[in-house]
Amino acid sequence: MGFRIGYGYDVHQFAENRPCILGGVEIPHTHGLAGHSDADVLSHAIADAILGALGLPDIGYYFPPGDPSCKDICSLRILEKCRDLCAEEGYLLANIDSTMIAEAPKVLPHADAMKENIAKALGITTAQIGIKATTNETMGFVGRKEGIAALASALVYTTQS
Repeated sequence: MGFRIGYGYDVHQFAENRPCILGGVEIPHTHGLAGHSDADVLSHAIADAILGALGLPDIGYYFPPGDPSCKDICSLRILEKCRDLCAEEGYLLANIDSTMIAEAPKVLPHADAMKENIAKALGITTAQIGIKATTNETMGFVGRKEGIAALASALVYTTQS
């Protein structure tokens, strides 16, 4: 079997009058995240990890931030595109691991719902998805509660030679 690993990183700053969407779940919070799409920082990091594992361009190539058709797009649609690209390239997803970095809101109470959404979009099981969260110990932009960052890795494999 051929295995490939990809790594993704994304960050969005907080914005007023926007929902806070993470893993396709609306998280109750005083602020949402700024972005051209729904600004789902977790889904974006996962998408870039998958695309990286496939050796493809990042999500901005497939969903350009200036493209009006991508305005406010649900980031689960981005993950569905990554699932389709995996199949086109002859790969299957083995697993996803991710970490969100935020002082607030608390996101782990919503991890199971996030896993359900991500698994459905990617065509894998929730057991193949890891979601963790940490703070930045009050340091930097995340520590000052200016936004959320997310990291992700993806393992893909093929049985083709």
